[in-house]
Amino acid sequence: MIPQLFALRAGGFRLPDFAHIADDHWAGAFDDAMAAQRAELERLATDATPPDLSLIHDWELSDDYLTAVSCAFWTLKDADTNDLRDQTEAVVSPKLAAHEDATWLDRRLYDRLVALQARIDAGEVPADEQDRWWLSEKLRLFRRNGIELDEASKARLRAVNEQIAACVTTYSSLVVKGRGAAAVVIDDAQLLAGLSDDQVAEAKRAAEQRGQSGWVIELVNTTRQPILASLDNRETRRAVFEASVNRGKGAFDTRETILELIRLRVEKAQLLGFDTYAAYIADDGCAKTSDAVMSLLTKAASAAAANAAQEAQQLQAQLDAVSPGATLEPWDWAWLAEKTRRTEFDLDEAELSQYLEFEAVLERGVFAAAGRLYGLTFHRIDGVAGYTNQCRAYEVRDGDGSAMGLVLFDPYARASKQGGAWMTSLTPQSQLEPALPVVTNNCNQTCPQPGQPSLMDWDQVTTLFHEFGHDLHGLLAATRYPSLSGTQTPRDFVEFPSQVNEMWSWEPSVIAGFATHVGTGEPMPAEMCDMLLASRHFGEGFNSFESYAAMLLDQVWHQTPLDQLPATVDDIDAFEQAALERFGMDNPLIPPRYKSCYFSHIWGGSDYAASYYGYLWAEVMDADTVAWFAENGGLTRQNGDWFRSQVLSRGGSEDVMTAYRRFRGADPDPVHVFARHGLA
Repeated sequence: MIPQLFALRAGGFRLPDFAHIADDHWAGAFDDAMAAQRAELERLATDATPPDLSLIHDWELSDDYLTAVSCAFWTLKDADTNDLRDQTEAVVSPKLAAHEDATWLDRRLYDRLVALQARIDAGEVPADEQDRWWLSEKLRLFRRNGIELDEASKARLRAVNEQIAACVTTYSSLVVKGRGAAAVVIDDAQLLAGLSDDQVAEAKRAAEQRGQSGWVIELVNTTRQPILASLDNRETRRAVFEASVNRGKGAFDTRETILELIRLRVEKAQLLGFDTYAAYIADDGCAKTSDAVMSLLTKAASAAAANAAQEAQQLQAQLDAVSPGATLEPWDWAWLAEKTRRTEFDLDEAELSQYLEFEAVLERGVFAAAGRLYGLTFHRIDGVAGYTNQCRAYEVRDGDGSAMGLVLFDPYARASKQGGAWMTSLTPQSQLEPALPVVTNNCNQTCPQPGQPSLMDWDQVTTLFHEFGHDLHGLLAATRYPSLSGTQTPRDFVEFPSQVNEMWSWEPSVIAGFATHVGTGEPMPAEMCDMLLASRHFGEGFNSFESYAAMLLDQVWHQTPLDQLPATVDDIDAFEQAALERFGMDNPLIPPRYKSCYFSHIWGGSDYAASYYGYLWAEVMDADTVAWFAENGGLTRQNGDWFRSQVLSRGGSEDVMTAYRRFRGADPDPVHVFARHGLA
């Protein structure tokens, strides 16, 4: 049973009682939850009766308490960390790794499942497709996690897994602190020329929060800093760019941790029978092999490199016009691209943002599209204590008015919050012990001044639709087992539903619903909307190049044999450069979306190690699905219901590619994703 502190009921929803969970509660709660699950699994392992489906059901329920504590803690920590929460993670992560190994390496538990499989195959225990899939997946995971190893190898695997968990925790703490320390201090207002009043006010507020005079430009997690598009002063742009790409060295240096982590991952893969960690990861996804990953990725990267080179020539010509004799540098790219975009499409980002107020985009855009597709309605509810004081909660109701789930939004940036945007699950949907899903949506909007609106740029609009696609995957789940619910799918599939949901941010009828002027309430002029849609693929060469470069960098790290990895931290830059050169992705004007030292997706706790390629793999399905919607009438309830029933509701309760083929009637055709990016 889950203690009340982690099973508070708010209406019909189960969520942690964040208002009463103190930081010194977490470590003890993890210990109690792990002990409770271990005791239940010990009972199952020693049960002498012939196994039936109660084995599966009890196994699933044994994880409830630990899932509740884990989901609550990491949701809170990613959104609002502090020293004590960092310390808790450092203590708890190796324990969790040991706890998982205690399960996966327990031969008694494995043998109980083998016996159940035999009884099902013999017709002694009736089981449906969800039961059979759960069992086949659990047996596969036992084998994948080392159940067949000898005792000496199991002991070493346990040690390696604990060390990996410790490294990930160390890296995650360093990278957040390093990003904060790399913020650029400005002492002359003239150096901020080009920024909007809101951007200048945010820089002033950032300085005040640090107890500094002047202004502070804080960094986002990616290499590309969006503010570079606005800064007119070239030296300020250079300072911001260099602060971004030089993170992870000096103070809060991540490099030693990276080298230790990659060596541990190679050893783990080899213990488990794989040549490389990338092969180990691909085997667990839709791709299945590193060759399949690289076949798609290298084709896309080659075409993106050619497009990016053409864009660079155009921007150099633009620079020649405004600064004769100057050579195009990476800190100039976004600034010149924005000028070009304004010229070609008569579209000013600052003017556009006046029509993109956060509350309107959320309620009249994101929610409205989900209503039209799936019949959902969203109802703001008060009195729910979220994981930060800026959370707001919405009850989600189905077309018949019944409650479907709860979604908590934490939209605003803070120094204690990790960069980017993401979704988490606080309570997974389950039919076993009925539970409605509770999910979160986390962004890094600029927090508005009191009484002022929160304005967005267009990238933030599409990001909000993207993350809500993950929310829908969790909210619309309809599976028996919580461990197979919602986003519990292969890593190279999980981005597919979220990327599909981005399409509705570009739907003219959806834009018309939310794009009204923040001051006058007037709708976005038709000419501006037309220009926005026309500019959709502007700069596609840069966008594709930086993403594919990061995907390749991830693969090279995780495909390289141990004796060819960097020997010291001083070798990392050369290793990274050689990796990019090998694939023709060493354009100095476009660094990877993440350089090695601050690539949290692959070194932090987000489980994208050796699978950052999954964004492209999922986009193949996404683009193919966008084509399907276009062929079948677009944003209609009929289309939404089909996508919901065949994909979103299924989660990981069956083979995801089987679900996709049933939805689409065929395998995904990559021609659509190449066409989207203008790639030959």
